[in-house]
Amino acid sequence: MSSPVKISVVSPVYGCRECLGALCARVAATLAPITDDFEIILVNDACPQGSWEQIQTLARQDSRIKGINLSRNFGQHYAITAGLDHVQGDWVVVMDCDLQDKPEEIAKLYAKAMEGYDIVFGQRVERQDNFFKKLASRMFYRVLEYFTDTEHDNTIANFGIFSRQVIATVNRYREQNRSFPLFVKIAGFRRTQIPVEHDDRLYGKSSYNFTKLINLAIDSIVAHSNKPLRLFIQLGFFISLGSMLYALWLFLRFFLYGDVTEGWTSLMVSMFFMFGLLFGILGILGLYIGKIFDEAKGRPLYIIQEAVNIEPNP
Repeated sequence: MSSPVKISVVSPVYGCRECLGALCARVAATLAPITDDFEIILVNDACPQGSWEQIQTLARQDSRIKGINLSRNFGQHYAITAGLDHVQGDWVVVMDCDLQDKPEEIAKLYAKAMEGYDIVFGQRVERQDNFFKKLASRMFYRVLEYFTDTEHDNTIANFGIFSRQVIATVNRYREQNRSFPLFVKIAGFRRTQIPVEHDDRLYGKSSYNFTKLINLAIDSIVAHSNKPLRLFIQLGFFISLGSMLYALWLFLRFFLYGDVTEGWTSLMVSMFFMFGLLFGILGILGLYIGKIFDEAKGRPLYIIQEAVNIEPNP
């Protein structure tokens, strides 16, 4: 068994094959003044650009660079989970591979952690992303805050440094719906954030489009909150109350004024409204039942096809 290391760096890899050499070189240069006892775990999430071959080449040049090749594309947070399951460091850094998270900022995160924090997130105060991506991210976190009744900072993503105890706790969460930052926040511990520099994306483009962000928001809400169900209960109560008040009004009109309402229009509108509402409620229930079904199957979160410089855990 390999001896424990001081710092582990985990990076999911999809696209940006050109960045990997610079990523490893800059991480190594940043960690050298802190410790030579580190590891860099690159998790290839079935990148179509041949990133696995590049990871193997880098690993042959430096045994501290370790690679995990997933059997298919599982998704960013599943790839992060695969890396976290194999870390040996006392401290663990999670960062993207595209170099927008600057490796030089790791030293700043580590220095802050030494002040007594278990979790230090990097806060991208000046994000170097296009307007649409920043707007979509802001909307995503606003919706997530509302439905989960928690606070989320849209300038914070995966980039940060975490103690071994935090990572051991996060690794106990084996839900099918994965969100690394949410799991870290749920874990608790002493947490803070500091501003870090965010760089332009020089290679490739983000795989998170608007549709994927919507799906991620739905999955996160269903996985961490039952508020949509409670909102529909409240909506059902108010509709029932409105219906009773309307019925009382029609009753009074009949006895006070002798009016007889034909009711065809109001009846059809009410029917279509109620059927639409019922189908919406059934859809929300279906989402929750579907997630229960996914969890009940107990399928593995990821499958490792091969690894280099690392022994895959069973």
